Amino acid sequence: MRLFLLVSLTMLAFAANSILGRAAIGGGHMDATGFGLWRLVSGALMLALLCRMRGQAAWSRDRLLRPASLWGGAALTLYMAGFTLAYQHLDAGLGALILFGTVQISMFLWGLAKGNPVTGLQAAGAVLALLGLAYVVWPADGAGVPLAASLLMAASGLGWGIYSLLGRGARQPLAATAVNFAWSSAMMLPVMLLAGGGTDASIYGVVLAVLSGAAASGMGYALWYAVLPQLQPAAAATVQLSVPVIAILAGAVLLGEAIGLRLVFGSAAVLGGIALAVLRAPRRRMRPAK
Repeated sequence: MRLFLLVSLTMLAFAANSILGRAAIGGGHMDATGFGLWRLVSGALMLALLCRMRGQAAWSRDRLLRPASLWGGAALTLYMAGFTLAYQHLDAGLGALILFGTVQISMFLWGLAKGNPVTGLQAAGAVLALLGLAYVVWPADGAGVPLAASLLMAASGLGWGIYSLLGRGARQPLAATAVNFAWSSAMMLPVMLLAGGGTDASIYGVVLAVLSGAAASGMGYALWYAVLPQLQPAAAATVQLSVPVIAILAGAVLLGEAIGLRLVFGSAAVLGGIALAVLRAPRRRMRPAK
């Protein structure tokens, strides 16, 4: 029961990032890239504090100057830039679905490119997930999901997929995440300036960004690393299927977002396809998707 509660709390934290991001950005309480920078900085500080509590050196010179840290920061910046800019136009649940689907599909395709064995059910699951995403974002009756925002969220998912693949061999994942957040904070600054961000922020928006960074990201990732060794790889992958569902339901309840049949059917196809792929995948340790 304790493990179930901890895993449930972790998935709620992952979904909260989409809710908090949409509430702040879509609600006009903060510009997109400014939200991303506040989230990264507060997340970096929280992760560094958690590392210090565990006796780990998060921002040592050696760790900061590692090429892996620079690449990890760059991938995290791609994730954050796409995430925040997309939530100017996407609902929280739909954004989480596109993000999560892209992450899982990109990692599956990477494994395929590296020569990992693929079963017929895995291939069918990947195709089903892709078709589900296409169905959700395809224009209907002259109107549909904003294409540019969908592509930005897909780029965000690609960034997180790359980030997850880069971090699979980290010996101290919490410390590695802390330094990646620090580098990404620095890299996000020019992105914010180029996008004209950082000029539109309310106290409420800053609070939402800090909650997303320090609580949902920093503490959420720390909790995930604590429970991950207690989960089988297939279970660790499967429980993450709940994140878009939580985000869709929370978006409807907290933000008043509509849940249409198109979103329901598309979500079922995406999550069902991913479930087929991950449940039939070789048993290996998986990194968190969100």
